[in-house]
Amino acid sequence: MPVARARRSPDPRTVATRNALISAAIAALRDVGFVGATAREIADRANRPPSQVFYHFGSVPELLLAALDEVSERHLAAYGTALCDATTFEGLLAAGRRVVAEDLAAGHVVVLLELVAGSRAVPGLSGRVAERLAPWEELTREAVERVAASHPLGALLPTADVAHALVAGVLGLELLALVEGDRSRIHALADRVGAVATVLGAGHAMPQAPS
Repeated sequence: MPVARARRSPDPRTVATRNALISAAIAALRDVGFVGATAREIADRANRPPSQVFYHFGSVPELLLAALDEVSERHLAAYGTALCDATTFEGLLAAGRRVVAEDLAAGHVVVLLELVAGSRAVPGLSGRVAERLAPWEELTREAVERVAASHPLGALLPTADVAHALVAGVLGLELLALVEGDRSRIHALADRVGAVATVLGAGHAMPQAPS
């Protein structure tokens, strides 16, 4: 019988280099955009030779996707609990506001937006970027279904479409805030939507009149 070989632990130097390049790619996308995130720019930020980009990732787009994966996984872990805990429209909105506020403050959404904008110039990249949005839509859909289940009109909601619209809406609002340099409009809009959500929740809690 063939003898099973024990898996080798990753070389710490390899892990360190990959992590440094991913962190540098995130910073480059945030600071200089998709066009400016070249192999040399990223390598210089990571204090590594440009050849390491191609050795570890094969190409710059692959490294940029790895950077997007890092940001997405970090945010899914951070925001997943908040969305999963939401049981009302108000709670769902509060979780959404937290996502927007923290993304704008940290500049993480720029990583996604730059890849979305630049992906059209690289064949096949746009589809792979879109795949990274699927877990967000799924997480949002589950949250919408859970909240809708407790509302009298919840069964009428096309939850998949609502989730898609919410994710697209959040990205659009964040993009506008970045372009305009004004976050106050987003917060004001969220307050108005929150007022509507409160009315919906209050309407659900009101006892029905006897027939």
